[in-house]
Amino acid sequence: MTTDEPTHPIDGQIVLLAGSKASVPLERLSELLEATQADLGPRLDEYRREYECVHETPERSVFLADEEHWRAVGERLGFGRREWDGVRRAHVEQLQRIGRKEERAEEFESALEIRTAVLIGRRE
Repeated sequence: MTTDEPTHPIDGQIVLLAGSKASVPLERLSELLEATQADLGPRLDEYRREYECVHETPERSVFLADEEHWRAVGERLGFGRREWDGVRRAHVEQLQRIGRKEERAEEFESALEIRTAVLIGRRE
């Protein structure tokens, strides 16, 4: 992995979009996403047991979790409301992008009405 490669499972364009929607500066949102990945990565097996995995590649796994998930993660990591909301938005936007690419947009949009997206990077 090069030093320029992100250590989180969210595409750069998605980070920009989510940051602007949540009013979180790009550099700060990238830091938050990296801290979130560091927290969630070791919990991958736990997520497999507790949540539905809706998409998986060698790079990342995508789960659907309850709506309170990001608040709890944010509290655990010491994020403010705007910060964890930015992380949540980035994960949701990334799932929507995956849905468009995989022709599953409608399926994922329906799922997001009652749940939220959680992406966990699988890079070694």
